[in-house]
Parts: sequence; C-alpha cells; structure tokens
Amino acid sequence: MKTNSYVPPSKVMDLLLDAVCVVDTRGCFDFVSAACERIFGYTPEEMIGRPMIDFVFHEDRTRTLQAVDEIVAGHPQPHFENRYVRKDGQVVHIMWSARWSEVDQVRVAVARDVTERKHADSMQAALYAISEAAHSAEDLVALFQHIHQIIGGLLPAVNFFVALYDENKDELTFPYYVDEYGQAPAPQKLDSAAMSAEIIRTGQVLHLTPNTEGGLTRCARPDVGRDSSNWLGVPLCAKKGVIGALVVQSYCAEARYTNKDIELLQFVSAQIASAIERKQMEIWLQHIARHDPLTDLPNRELFHDRLQTALLWSERNQTPLSLLYLDLDKFKQVNDTLGHPIGDLLLQEVARRLKQCVRESDTVGRVGGDEFLVLLNGITLPEQALSVAEKIRVALGRPFDLAGHRVHISPSIGVAFYPEHSNDYKQLIRYADEAMYDAKKNGGNRFQITSRPSILNTRKYKSTA
Repeated sequence: MKTNSYVPPSKVMDLLLDAVCVVDTRGCFDFVSAACERIFGYTPEEMIGRPMIDFVFHEDRTRTLQAVDEIVAGHPQPHFENRYVRKDGQVVHIMWSARWSEVDQVRVAVARDVTERKHADSMQAALYAISEAAHSAEDLVALFQHIHQIIGGLLPAVNFFVALYDENKDELTFPYYVDEYGQAPAPQKLDSAAMSAEIIRTGQVLHLTPNTEGGLTRCARPDVGRDSSNWLGVPLCAKKGVIGALVVQSYCAEARYTNKDIELLQFVSAQIASAIERKQMEIWLQHIARHDPLTDLPNRELFHDRLQTALLWSERNQTPLSLLYLDLDKFKQVNDTLGHPIGDLLLQEVARRLKQCVRESDTVGRVGGDEFLVLLNGITLPEQALSVAEKIRVALGRPFDLAGHRVHISPSIGVAFYPEHSNDYKQLIRYADEAMYDAKKNGGNRFQITSRPSILNTRKYKSTA
C-alpha cells in the first residue's frame, strides 16, 4: 500500500522546538510558528499584527532596534541575543538567527530559548566575579558597585540597594542605594517598619508584587520613596547570622520577579554575604592597625602621616597650621587610686571631649599613655589656635563621672606653629612636647607656646594660665 510521505512545510515548522518568526517592514509579526507559545507564552494569534519591539524587554529595545537596522541593511545576525518578556511576566533570554529577504520585504528569524543556559553560565560567572570583587574592591562601596553590575547581568536590577545591620549599635544603614525615585534612607533601628528590616529580623525572603494580597502584608512601608511594582529582597546570611539584606525593585509592571529569580538571588546572596564579611574584616584590620584600640583615635603612625600630609599641603598653599601636644595632669593618681579600668574610661571620655573641641577637618590622636596630639589645619592666626587650646583646657577641667566616681583632672598643653617654628614634622612635635612640659612645670592646667625662636622672626605670644 502506497503512503503519502509529503508533509506540508507549515506542519514541519510547527514541530520545531525553535520558533520561526517573520516580521514585515512595519516591524510587526506577520507569521510565528507554534513554538512561540512555548517560548513567549502568547498564541500566534496574540502576536501576529503586533509590533515585535513591544515584546522585547525594555532595557534591550535600543540595541534590538540597532540590530534590526543592520539586518535590513543586508547584514545577517546569526547569533544575536536579547531578552523578551513572556505573557506571565517572566524575562527570557533569546538567541536569534535573522536575515532580511529583499524579495519578500520581510525579516525572517529563528528564535531559541537559551534562558536555562544563560542562567547557568551567568551564575557560574557571577560566583567568580563576586569572589574577584571581594579581593579587588578598595572599599565596601566599590564592592557594592561591582555586585550591582553582577546582579544586573542576572535579572532586572536598575533599582538596587544593600542594607547592613550593625548589632553592636542596633543600627540599620544603607551604604549603597540606587533608585530612580528616591535617596538612601537615614540610619534606623532594626525594629523600624522598613521592609529590609523585616527581612533581617525574620531571615526570610520578601517578595511583593501588585497582586500581593493586602499590599504590604508583613511590614508597614517600603524603605523609601514610592511603592514599586515589584520588590524582591533576600537576607544576607553569614556565619554570625543575618548581616543585612540585598534588594532589587522594579517600577516597570512588565518586569516581574519569578521564583527562578528568587532562587538565583538567594544562591548568590550567600557568596555576597561572605564577600561583605571578608571586606569588613579587611577594613577593620586596616583600621585597628592605625588607630588606638582604647579611644579609636588615630595612633602615632597615622597621626604622623596626617601631619606630614598637612605640612605638604600647607607649604604648597602657603597656609599655616598649629600643633597642640597635651598631657593629663594627675592622671597617674587616678590609675593608682581608682584602678586602670577607671583610667581607661577617663581616656575614652577625654578623647570624646577633645573631638568636640575641634572641627571635622582637624585631627586628634593618642600617641601613648595620657598624651594626645591635636592638629589644627588652616588656622590663619595664632590667637585662633590659642583659643582652641583654652577651649580644650576648660572642657577637660569639667568633672568626669565615671562608673560612680567623680574625677577631676586638667591638661598641660604645648603649642607650636607652622611655619613660624619649623617646617619639619618631627621638630614641630618635639617643640610642642617641650612646651607641654614647660606648662606642666609651671603648675599645669595651662597652655604654653614653645620657647623656640620663630624662624620667621614674627611677634611672640604670651601663654595663658
């Protein structure tokens, strides 16, 4: 019995796993094969007659239209990739092989769904990239910028932020925040109503969409700005617990975060949390290497570096600076009578009061024991530096209430000026140190200008008791 072996081309086309599309000169679909419904979620009837660009993910539309111009100009595109938005809102990655038919005046293209491959490749690349960023980034902000770029290659992440929680301070901060409609929120407590705080408190993923029943059902409000169409946040889980939250949000209704996006973000968040912890540890180690562990003031090494830098800047810009060297009168008595723990509390409180007496541009350092250095930048008149010295004398002369003990101390302060007394940082410190000992010999609780003669032959200033 003879059988008919002929199969119409349209039937063969409908059996293909890849989709065949024909687009007319207006940019509208003229024909799509049955596989389009599996790939894009739309039936052929829903696609035919509609502009092709309407289905393209909004971030990829410009370069897609550029590729169209090249195809129409006679340059086939055998491996062009872009993203489309399925009917269910999921973003899919498509690889196209397309060419222009001059005879028929249409573009003919074959579409292959490469979403699974792209996700697998992207996740592998993301893990390597996150690890590399953790080692190469100079600070946390640079690390977050790298992470933002990495996440943006995996899912829609134009709006992206990182929230970190400091358990010791009970403070939630937003060190990296990129949003189309808002600025980073102010630091807040963990019991705030922010959605990122909810993630950190519960350690659970929070995914909100326009269809979320009751709107913000598990927390009171978004972190800042207007409500987004889609909001997805995952906890950053480290060895010591949840250290923060990683959040992406979209104001575009067509870009919806799916379960696959949630799994992907959770997967990379573990690597990101480790990278953040590692970078925080590096920053902390660098900090303690150059800061006094008791008062958190710059130590001798860091203070000397800042003083040398300030001298170079002052020399280049022909501006003066002042250096104060101070020692606490009767500090040894406090340690001997009340013990070292009270002495430590006293040093911490002295550091706090010293910082309150100077500007942000000045530097206060602890250089050993009960000795402190104060660098005053851009002080145009010596009287201004002496005014700060007097302010410090008064501030440290007020009683200190420390663990049930009322302590009274006073400072002896030595003062030296650049350029009057020296342009060398070591000499400037030595001259201020000598002046401090002169103040102490004269009874303490006073400031004293160095007795070294002015190298500029300027007028002298009297010390003030």
